[in-house]
Amino acid sequence: MGAIIVGGGIGGFATALSLHEKGIACEVFEQTDTIRELGVGINTLPHAIKELAALGLLDRLDAVAIRTAELIYVNRFGQVIYSEPRGLAAGYDIPQFSIHRGHLQGVLYEAARERIGDENIHVGHTLTGFSQSEGAVTAHFADRDGNPLRDREGDFLVGADGIHSAVRAQLYPGEGPPRWNGIMLWRGATEWPPFLTGNSMVIAGDMKEKVVLYPISNDVKKKGTKLTNWAVAVKLGDSSTPMPHRENWSREGRLEELMPHVQRFRIPYMDVIGLIEATEVFYEYPMCDRDPLPAWSDGRVTLLGDAAHPMYPVGSNGASQAVLDARFLAATLAGTPDVKAALKAYEAERLPKTAEIVRINRKGGPERVVDVVSERAPDGFERIEDVIDPDELVAITRGYQQLAGFDKGTLNK
Repeated sequence: MGAIIVGGGIGGFATALSLHEKGIACEVFEQTDTIRELGVGINTLPHAIKELAALGLLDRLDAVAIRTAELIYVNRFGQVIYSEPRGLAAGYDIPQFSIHRGHLQGVLYEAARERIGDENIHVGHTLTGFSQSEGAVTAHFADRDGNPLRDREGDFLVGADGIHSAVRAQLYPGEGPPRWNGIMLWRGATEWPPFLTGNSMVIAGDMKEKVVLYPISNDVKKKGTKLTNWAVAVKLGDSSTPMPHRENWSREGRLEELMPHVQRFRIPYMDVIGLIEATEVFYEYPMCDRDPLPAWSDGRVTLLGDAAHPMYPVGSNGASQAVLDARFLAATLAGTPDVKAALKAYEAERLPKTAEIVRINRKGGPERVVDVVSERAPDGFERIEDVIDPDELVAITRGYQQLAGFDKGTLNK
């Protein structure tokens, strides 16, 4: 059995490593000319780290990431709404990591180079289409200038090529562009003195204006600092607002556009304005997802990660769910010689779960606690118990853990 994997990101390389572990040959095809460690900070949850640890990658992740110790939700004044320990500090058997997205991709890429070999990782390959016969699938590629490259044949094809997936576009040619909710994200990272535990993650504000802060690396030049990730989310419109053109995604952010939205934040242990001003380059992105699909698989072709279920970046689940997809797909394929049945079994397990996460993330996911409190107490509070019942807070946050599959009671079994 041999696989064609379209996309050399986190989902693509997690799939390659998982298939290799099961003795299934694969090749990865990436459209960019090099595999580069792009992006800024993300969180990877214990259920995904457990799967990566099973691939022997825990020590490599530890070397480039921060073990998240706590998550704190606060209002724009820094008043604590809810806090909880995370990862090992919460009693999980496996850590939660705050990590540069590119470093996570780099760990997976280097492991894939070692295990499946450089000769099976192809850059500069843009998928132009695929065709199927009863016993195989053929992928058609072109270089960056549109010149045809050699076709590749495999037993199945996995589209792990992101929110603008070419594989998804062929499966659903009339779907159209991603869906924007009117929220713009500015994201960056810079070396900065540690705050709180030094391994804390803070989410402040509400869905109109939100600030997210957490360290992602100890590998820094300035003594007494950590590479600190920040994100600012601002609601500029609604779902009817025209989306920025695709070429303007990931454009460099401008201080004059961002600063008016962070003036209202007063977090005692973090100079948010100073942190942002100290960041040499940062980027902006529209917060987008897509509606859940009725199916991911067609014959010998299926989707995975952001190609299958792009979701709003709340709840720290995008990369984590891609890893879970990869692991379940490989395990299912290893259990049967019937590729088509295996892809449908994978879809039956993973599509409903991720579709529900997409839907709940549109409502704020676990970060909905800051929205609720902001609506009820926009000017702050004296006692959080006078604003929201503690059981309501727990129901929102713990309910999301169960929905997303990283509830401690289940995961530690």
